[in-house]
Amino acid sequence: MRFDFSCSVVALSSMREKGEEIRNRLPRLVMSLIMGIIFWMLSVFVPPTLNEITIPGIGTQASFLLWVLMILIMGIFLIRVLSDALILGDILTDVFVGKLGIKEERSPKRAAREVVYIIVIVLVVTAMSPIISTLEEYGVYFNAIITYVGLGLVIVFIYDIGRILYTIIENKAEAIANQLTKPKNNNKRD
Repeated sequence: MRFDFSCSVVALSSMREKGEEIRNRLPRLVMSLIMGIIFWMLSVFVPPTLNEITIPGIGTQASFLLWVLMILIMGIFLIRVLSDALILGDILTDVFVGKLGIKEERSPKRAAREVVYIIVIVLVVTAMSPIISTLEEYGVYFNAIITYVGLGLVIVFIYDIGRILYTIIENKAEAIANQLTKPKNNNKRD
């Protein structure tokens, strides 16, 4: 009876921690997303107003430098959004995997998280591709870099999922083989 009580206390404590984490991360995620959208809109409308100004010594237009600065700031906010979204995704994956009834602690949960990560990576690369391809001179190169980095991350996650599934199947097959060989050993002794 005490074991059940202590397990329920640990589960309740874990649920409170997850709830607190959601309460902390969700507003920050929304605010970072709003700031990212604001800086994206600023990067679209403000730099064209500075087309005639050239920065002395560098020979670059002020509009381009301002645009790069705004894109970098937008990128910082989007990285914060991605970080918070991944942590919230971990929490939601824990809840989802728990609802599915998977009892093993690390491997299936990690594989499920990595499936979520793959989906997020594909969505982010797909969403960023049209935006980055609008860059004047380097859009094609940045687009290719982002595509290959996303593809590399997806390959790493697929490899890890395959390794996790292989380990699970190997352990289950070994357990089944041990169960099948036990009766044979007992019969030979009799």
